[in-house]
Amino acid sequence: ARTALFSPEQLLAKLSGRLDLLKGERDADPRQQTLRATIEWSYELLSDDEQRLFRRLAVFSGGCTYEAAEEIAGAEPDTLQSLLDKSLLRKRDSEAGPRYWMLETIREYAGERLEESGEAEEIRRRHADHFTALAEEADAMMGSDHQHAQIWSSRLETEHDNLRAAFDRLIASADGEAAQRLSGSLWKFWYMTGAIGEGRRRLEAALSFETPRTVIRARALDGATSTSIETGDEALARVYAEESLAINEELGDPFGIAHAQFLLANVVASEGDWMDARMLLEQCRARFLELRAEYYTLLSTRVLAWCCAELGDRATARALNEENLRDARAAGNTRIEGMTLGALAYGAIDDGRFREAAPLARDSYWIKRSEGDRLQVASALFTIARLLAKTGRAVSATRVLSRSTALYEEMDAAIPSYDLVDREETVDEIRRSLSESEYEDAWESGRRLGDSEIDAILEEVVADEAVEPDA
Repeated sequence: ARTALFSPEQLLAKLSGRLDLLKGERDADPRQQTLRATIEWSYELLSDDEQRLFRRLAVFSGGCTYEAAEEIAGAEPDTLQSLLDKSLLRKRDSEAGPRYWMLETIREYAGERLEESGEAEEIRRRHADHFTALAEEADAMMGSDHQHAQIWSSRLETEHDNLRAAFDRLIASADGEAAQRLSGSLWKFWYMTGAIGEGRRRLEAALSFETPRTVIRARALDGATSTSIETGDEALARVYAEESLAINEELGDPFGIAHAQFLLANVVASEGDWMDARMLLEQCRARFLELRAEYYTLLSTRVLAWCCAELGDRATARALNEENLRDARAAGNTRIEGMTLGALAYGAIDDGRFREAAPLARDSYWIKRSEGDRLQVASALFTIARLLAKTGRAVSATRVLSRSTALYEEMDAAIPSYDLVDREETVDEIRRSLSESEYEDAWESGRRLGDSEIDAILEEVVADEAVEPDA
């Protein structure tokens, strides 16, 4: 009805005021002349309890569970059912159970009523408290119970719009410590799901506030360190890591010190200072062993092996990785298993052991893909591309390398600086076998490469008995 007057871009901009933009004909019943009038007419027919719940539910973005509606909005079964019956509320099923949500036009009106009620601030505070508690519970599980990490990551993904809304409200109200508490509990989730750019922006916004030097700030600094590394800003990552380490030393927190050392070691490694990185990793690994922090012992061992390889000590790197693979499998830690298989594949490629590398690279990729860790998937695809290039599969290598690059772009993440030399070598190797047009065609098709196509490429190279070590 408005396309004759407005361009699509103008309509999109105006849809934030959809209650007044969308109108009926002039001869329509007064209550049908605007969406606002229609919804207002329905609202006025509600009882006081129904009106109260209706307007409070506007605080949710992307819907909510019954438990959240009960805790935050004071929902009761009969009142919630009445709003469903009147079509002011909708219900859909999810893996976690039913979710209740409003059409955005209705939610916009409910939000106006919430603002007029005088209770908006209190309801927003309850909302932020509820979803911060959820994020903290998930963070504790994702950091200590790897087997349940995917379950919690999926739950946070379902509530991502609510988590974003809670964070935005905390920033808008200048509650820096609460924003750091929430973002510091979400950074592992952002990291695992590949929301690297978003994570960095939100963590930096939270850390822009001057707050007490507590464990809350230290956790947010840890997240900012990690996301800064992955977006290629090692200088800022070092600032964050050093502040986190200083705070944890002031607090005398043994785990916090070890974790900050681990992150600082990753910064130093990204800068190419492998000797200092190795020293830091040996220190934090010893602390994690003493604390019986199994997951971080495995993780620091994996990075220590990487440093040894970069320092030219391939024998030690291989021994550490093989030991770590056994320990990860014994612990049921598939994430470390996938990372270590990838490292062993990379080392085998460097040594020219291509037949050995092929199944290692395949299994690493499959595990990382099943884990849903997009950064690790992008890394695994690069390893596969190197193997394909080394074994004369230039077109497949180009396509897989292109998909890896596209994944980094989708995450707003930088290609790791330590991979750049090997990437250039891989591209040079590919281009010696392909014409410019063949390379460009393979690169373009590779950006859309699907899982089944990658699997087929992998199975082909694994099954090829002609793949032999380089002479």
